[in-house]
Amino acid sequence: MAVGSRGRTSSVLSSLPLQILLHINGLYYIFYFSATLVMIVYKSQAFSYPDGFLAPDLALLFVMALLEVPRLYFGSKGNLTEEEAPLGLSLVLTLGSALLCVYFLLWQTYVLRADVILNALLLLTYSLESVLKVTAIAAFVS
Repeated sequence: MAVGSRGRTSSVLSSLPLQILLHINGLYYIFYFSATLVMIVYKSQAFSYPDGFLAPDLALLFVMALLEVPRLYFGSKGNLTEEEAPLGLSLVLTLGSALLCVYFLLWQTYVLRADVILNALLLLTYSLESVLKVTAIAAFVS
């Protein structure tokens, strides 16, 4: 606890580990998106992609990217302003991103070893973030 200039005590409840993980995840997602996009293009050239399967894989990757931006924004905003609502919204968006990550891990048309590694790492960071978000929300509420 720190003593403020007027004698009031104040404490910082925002989570530094969560903020660091959000930043790292933002950087990793740029790599993840690029690598996954390149692999989808590679798989479409190297393997015979069934008709009608390439577009949904690409569309889901772009939907995931669209979810990632507000997920990181609300996570960071909620953590830094110590507000539960943006952090809770980020947690819900994390669930959506995690489901899409599971799709790319298990159910996309072709799954390469590189896909497994990239998606497993992303799921790990989503899991750690979720635990830290729930912990931060609990700290903000109490």
